[in-house]
Amino acid sequence: MVNLIGTYECKADAKGRLMMPVAFKKQLSPVLQDGFVLKRAVFQSCLELYPIAEWNLLMQKINKLNRFKKKNNDFIRRFTAGVKMVEIDTAGRLLIPKDLVSFAGITKDLVLSSAVNIIEIWDKGQYEKAIDDMAVDFGDLAEEVMGFDFDNEISHDQ
Repeated sequence: MVNLIGTYECKADAKGRLMMPVAFKKQLSPVLQDGFVLKRAVFQSCLELYPIAEWNLLMQKINKLNRFKKKNNDFIRRFTAGVKMVEIDTAGRLLIPKDLVSFAGITKDLVLSSAVNIIEIWDKGQYEKAIDDMAVDFGDLAEEVMGFDFDNEISHDQ
């Protein structure tokens, strides 16, 4: 499992290419040649970049869903909508397909932010707005999600 660290600003060119920050390239060096999956985020107007091994682990979980349940089929269809295989080229650039640029409202200024084992790709304005919106009740969210007793096991209900 890859554990990524950092938030970096960069720019996209007219073709939708961005130069991958050097710090992320170093962290991803063991998996760089394997490729990535780029997809729409579920809860925000941003993109998620999965190293292929991380994507495959997620797909193992999704593949266990019973496809004879309509909710499961609907979820799989929406979760995988717009999914693309992408690579970081020899110049260190990542090409974001036009449909995903449109979904995320990406303009020229971007923010790439680590989210444990994936990288979120945001339009800078939308990233700043999302962070500001979340700041108001982040303390409550942190307590609800992480406020368990570390001596006991983490509840999977949270």
